Amino acid sequence: MAQSVKTDVWLAAGLRTPFAKVDGPLSGVDAIALSVQVVKHMVERLGGGKPDFAVWGNVVPNLTWSNIAREILMDAGVDPTVPAYSTVMACSTSMMGVFEAAGMIDGEVRNLALVGGVDSLSQVQLGLGMSLSNWVRQFQTARSLGQKLTHAIDLKLSDVRLYIPAVSNRTTGMSMGEHTEITAKVWNISREAQDQIALESHQRAVAAWDRGFFDGLVIPFDGVKRDTIPRKDTSLEKLARLSPSFDRTSGKGTLTAGNSSPLTDGASSIWVASQKGLEKLPSNTPRVKLIDWEIASVDFRTEGLLMAPPYAIPRLLARHSLTYADIQLWEIHEAFAAQVLAHIKALESPEFIRDKAGVKAEFGKFPRERMNPNGGSTALGHPFGATGARILSQAVKELAAMPKGSRAIVSICADGGQGTVALLEAA
Repeated sequence: MAQSVKTDVWLAAGLRTPFAKVDGPLSGVDAIALSVQVVKHMVERLGGGKPDFAVWGNVVPNLTWSNIAREILMDAGVDPTVPAYSTVMACSTSMMGVFEAAGMIDGEVRNLALVGGVDSLSQVQLGLGMSLSNWVRQFQTARSLGQKLTHAIDLKLSDVRLYIPAVSNRTTGMSMGEHTEITAKVWNISREAQDQIALESHQRAVAAWDRGFFDGLVIPFDGVKRDTIPRKDTSLEKLARLSPSFDRTSGKGTLTAGNSSPLTDGASSIWVASQKGLEKLPSNTPRVKLIDWEIASVDFRTEGLLMAPPYAIPRLLARHSLTYADIQLWEIHEAFAAQVLAHIKALESPEFIRDKAGVKAEFGKFPRERMNPNGGSTALGHPFGATGARILSQAVKELAAMPKGSRAIVSICADGGQGTVALLEAA
């Protein structure tokens, strides 16, 4: 699936909460409350104005809301006439929200969209199994005491089951980590190479925080002022001591807690605007053009659960006659270091590009030195619904400081064998 932007559409950097590990300092805050503070700060920047519409998403289900976007805007005190709807596409959720908003921006009626995402992995709601759910519903709707007693007798011990949401794929029953272990073996990704990616992610994230890169991107929340996951004291030696997390029995497992993104709490946002919409924002808000995007989907039973981006990137670049050298900034979502390295290997394989992605073009060597200069999800964290807006806002700020005409590729892999990729340009 491809899409070129017909009307000039801009992305302007948004705000986010600090990201924290599951059961950490943000564990007592649900997804709506995490988002409300972000939305309040974003709307305050409009100086009394309002967005034309909002798109917000989350991945972890909750039975207490059906449209989290609307609930967030109402709790944040945003003008109730602003339409808001929710979206979801696993880890690509808020990036997909950006694409949806971009398709709605027309430069006339719709000029400014507030887009974001959130997840609280500390606030996962448990559900009842279907048998017990049906029993409870029938018991509650019974009109007489006799009917209720009949239903009470019908309840079997085997019906009393809780549904606990898991980070696993419904089709295969395997977690993303288990799938990525397979990918690592197929692509011959070493443990040492994975740990090196993780180390660089932490080092760059810490350095970015220390030099003030995240100033203007992250708002304090409940006393937390910066991401709590990046580790200044990590090293290859410390990473090497960690045991495999997903393949613990074969002796060949390479994915660990150190080279995988952690379960994370957090919310993030971004602006999607026409030229007219940009006029509503403070003049110092970093902004770049959204040139084009690509969405890929593969059969993850054979191609790898998180391997869609290497299909999308060559298609997107070929459409604009670009090579890897023409891209000055690469933001690649680090669900797992192994997945990043598998993507790079695929992108450097002429056979993969020709036979799998279906692109007949030469792209050159992948420029690792231009990738994730301010840290990635391994170090910063990965609240599923929030990662898209986080990584895009990060790319916007970095790219906006580059010379006019500089380009960025932002890539996210998503559960279900899907992936989203955006092409941005400094203007």
